[in-house]
Amino acid sequence: MTENEIVIVGAGPAGLMAAQILAENGHKVHVYEQNKAAARKFLVAGNGGFNLTHSEQIGTFLEKYDAEEIRNIVECFNNQKVIDWLADLGITTYTGSSGKIFPTRNFKPIQVLKAWLERLEMLGVTIHYSHVFVDFNDAEIYFENNQQQTAVKYSKLILALGGGSWKKTGSDAKWMEILSKKNIGLKPLEPANSGYNTHFKFTTLQGQYLKNIRLTFQEHTKNGELVFTKYGIEGSPVYYLNRFTRPFEFPLTLYIDLKPNLSEAEILGYLKSSDRISAVLKKQLKISTTALNLLKTLDKETYTNVEILARLIKKFPVEILSFRPIDEVISTAGGVSFCELTHELELRKYRNVFCAGEMLDWEAPTGGYLLQACFSTGFWVGQAVSNSLKPH
Repeated sequence: MTENEIVIVGAGPAGLMAAQILAENGHKVHVYEQNKAAARKFLVAGNGGFNLTHSEQIGTFLEKYDAEEIRNIVECFNNQKVIDWLADLGITTYTGSSGKIFPTRNFKPIQVLKAWLERLEMLGVTIHYSHVFVDFNDAEIYFENNQQQTAVKYSKLILALGGGSWKKTGSDAKWMEILSKKNIGLKPLEPANSGYNTHFKFTTLQGQYLKNIRLTFQEHTKNGELVFTKYGIEGSPVYYLNRFTRPFEFPLTLYIDLKPNLSEAEILGYLKSSDRISAVLKKQLKISTTALNLLKTLDKETYTNVEILARLIKKFPVEILSFRPIDEVISTAGGVSFCELTHELELRKYRNVFCAGEMLDWEAPTGGYLLQACFSTGFWVGQAVSNSLKPH
């Protein structure tokens, strides 16, 4: 049996941030990770564009999160503080045209992680790899390593175990069963930042993008681009609407506005100016090829009725049937309920045990908001644990 003061389980963004804060405050920290390397999901996320946070004003920024608790935590360690933290690691950043914050082009995801791990090593943080979390009680935590079980005593324990998507990165959510057996309240994990399976199969449009559109569900709208797939639709506006469709039973209907900058009346005026509908769509309305192909999935009677066509250009219905399977989506909703946690994110049933990162019950769209909340909860828990160890 080994004995450590502070144990962190999970070498992802939340766990590593907690480790850094604690080490900077003079504490000896041991991080246990089930993979053979740190932050695999962090690196995989970087393959699609490594946006680490977003440049929005904080008020608008916080609206992207569904839970008040997570909004308060993100406000404490906000997007500007993430930029400052990266700069302190030697990672320069820039703001993309969409407002997302990226490392400058000379920094690849692996280089950002390497700089962070070097800082942690300099601070004296020890990372133990190939340690699979098995169980814990109010004094010890148990791991499996090389087919042997190891018990580690702790005075403070931080669980930063991730969500349930992308199992290949080690984000398998097996901790859900462990915590459930301890009667810790959990909300079931669900797909988030997910594509939708649709009723109509857009076979002829597969792989094509609709750009500069507006997607709507009830009163919720999001501009951007979406892509048609063999099963339905994907894209940032789709992901954004996940949280608003979640409370309802499928099937549901989303609406695509193909020309957000024109009114229905203006579109109708163009369509009435000539009996050559396709020419008007292409040359005067400048409807994209993909949008035109989408409209041509309509029956001839509808396509040639200019009043109906104008309405559908502004409000093209797409019936959605379900989310995609949880393992292929970007993140998960659900996890440890905030009612099970104190303000400091300490488990009420297990004092001295804290939770951070995606394993908490919060949801946000892509665009830097996911990583931001992981950084923020790691910072929050690191500070809370450090403060609890100060002499009173």
